Amino acid sequence: MAKVKTHVEESDVLIIGGGMAGTGATFEARHWGRDLKIVCVEKANIDRSGAVAQGLYAINCYMGMQWGENQPEDHVRYARNDLMGLVREDLGYDMARHVDSTVHMFDEWGLPMMKNKETGRYQREGKWQIMIHGESYKPIVAEAAKKSADKIYNRIMITHLLMDENKENRVGGAVGFNMRTGDYHVFKAKTVIVAAGGASHIFKPRAVGEGMGRTWYAPWSNGSAYALPIAAGAKMTQMENRIVLCRFKDGYGPVGAYFLHLKTYTQNANGENYEKKWYEKTKELVGEYIDHHPTPTCLRNHAFIQETMAGGGPIHMVTKEAFQDPHLETIGWENFLGMTVGQAVVWASQNIDPKYTNPELTTSEPYVMGSHATCSGAWVSGPEDLSPPEYFWGYNRMTTIEGLFGAGDTVGGSAHKFSSGSFTEGRLAAKAAVKYIEEQKAADIKISDKQCEEFKEAIYKPLENYTIGRNEITGGTVSPSYISPIQGLQRLQKIMDEYVGGISYNYMTNENTLKKGLELLSWLEEDLENVGAEDYHQLMRAWELKHRTLTSQCVTEHTLFRKETRWPGYYYRGDYMKLDDENWHCLTLSRRDPKTGKFTMEKAPVYHIVDEKEKKEAS
Repeated sequence: MAKVKTHVEESDVLIIGGGMAGTGATFEARHWGRDLKIVCVEKANIDRSGAVAQGLYAINCYMGMQWGENQPEDHVRYARNDLMGLVREDLGYDMARHVDSTVHMFDEWGLPMMKNKETGRYQREGKWQIMIHGESYKPIVAEAAKKSADKIYNRIMITHLLMDENKENRVGGAVGFNMRTGDYHVFKAKTVIVAAGGASHIFKPRAVGEGMGRTWYAPWSNGSAYALPIAAGAKMTQMENRIVLCRFKDGYGPVGAYFLHLKTYTQNANGENYEKKWYEKTKELVGEYIDHHPTPTCLRNHAFIQETMAGGGPIHMVTKEAFQDPHLETIGWENFLGMTVGQAVVWASQNIDPKYTNPELTTSEPYVMGSHATCSGAWVSGPEDLSPPEYFWGYNRMTTIEGLFGAGDTVGGSAHKFSSGSFTEGRLAAKAAVKYIEEQKAADIKISDKQCEEFKEAIYKPLENYTIGRNEITGGTVSPSYISPIQGLQRLQKIMDEYVGGISYNYMTNENTLKKGLELLSWLEEDLENVGAEDYHQLMRAWELKHRTLTSQCVTEHTLFRKETRWPGYYYRGDYMKLDDENWHCLTLSRRDPKTGKFTMEKAPVYHIVDEKEKKEAS
């Protein structure tokens, strides 16, 4: 057992993660809990952490209610349409009705917002997007969190949730370690808000080797948003609903600003509009959803994938027309320089000037993230005034574990939140968490030294594995007694890629491959008891891998359970190639038994609370 210093911190509200959702939760917890002790724990540094660390060129979720631009029910319809009918409308509506106030706070805090000179309104990039100069986005919201928290802990990775020993299924805090000093940290709390990151790098990325970190979604997001509640026994939902992005090739540069603001479009290698030619075949798969407006994102992906498989690639974005306008050309470059500098570098290295050469697009490896355009995440309670009985159990955004709340990537069912919506959801979770404490629901929590010591032993075991195993190496770097985190990660990515619908198999899977994938994942989980870490940085990598593996198991279980292809373009069930509304217009739920590690699956109804006159009954 490693000899490390132990620190114990007691608090009322513990926030895990200092990204947009975590900063929102920290800020709002202080507003409602004036006298409460609020602690936020971040794996990196809160000033530059999370998915918006590098900056953003747009806020992708803003209603504009004061100007009559959009209403919350409009956003629900949009999300429902894009996710092929399956969203938690209560959660989406709840976020949408509060998100404008969040954005207005950002404006007041000094975030540079682009405004229409004639109207004074925020400059629209699309129906839901407003344009910003977002290089300082994260530091600005981090400052609000730092002023609100009693304590901010940076460079601490949370590995496990602590569970109350007086009352079953109630949270009592979390544990983790400092990646610089190696110190062990025990955070005892009356309530916990998980606002960690979603899952990148669980599938083999297109950029490998030295370019492995070149992904679209933050490469340091290791699925802790999911692994922490899964391991504790919380119910999860829609974990099969991964996302595949259309992105500029090699640099993973986002395409939204180009499509929406620059009015660019795509074509195949022969200069043809390829989407129309796949209309009839797509309609055979998904029925009337192909006729919805806007076309669901996954279906546009589907046409892209089918066209390249048919030999029509590469697919290009037509930028040459837009870039003839000097103003649009400036915006096109600023979009990357303020958000994804790597894309500009890639183009420069390949002698591509989008003014003269239409750049190539590709589809990314799959990601799992509840804050973006999918519904993956924990099954949480909705707000009392909106949620049907099946969706409400006392406190908004509380998981099926008492006192454990979620926000951002953690929450399932509420797609298209993005940065502003995640911050908003953090605020909603924090308000409910404070209410939970005020109503004496967190009384008499017991966390024994034994529980803390058992987690401590588990956390530092990779260091011990390495210390013992390195002496058995006779040549090279391979030990018969341990595997390194990078070896384990490559093995995980290979399993997910080949058996759970990754890029190598054009996102295709079936019951047989999924079952094989689960078998291989169980072997990997077993072998990870022998993962080795030579220092504290590698210890972080080891636990990132463990969280990714647990998340991947859940994703695979869900994909196996849903016997249809609900989102062609994100993945395909080759044995159930069609969308099946009759049997699968429902939400999927899972729970992993913390004692046995076995998953159980069930269906949950979809309620359409918007336009309920037309759809009164649950599907």
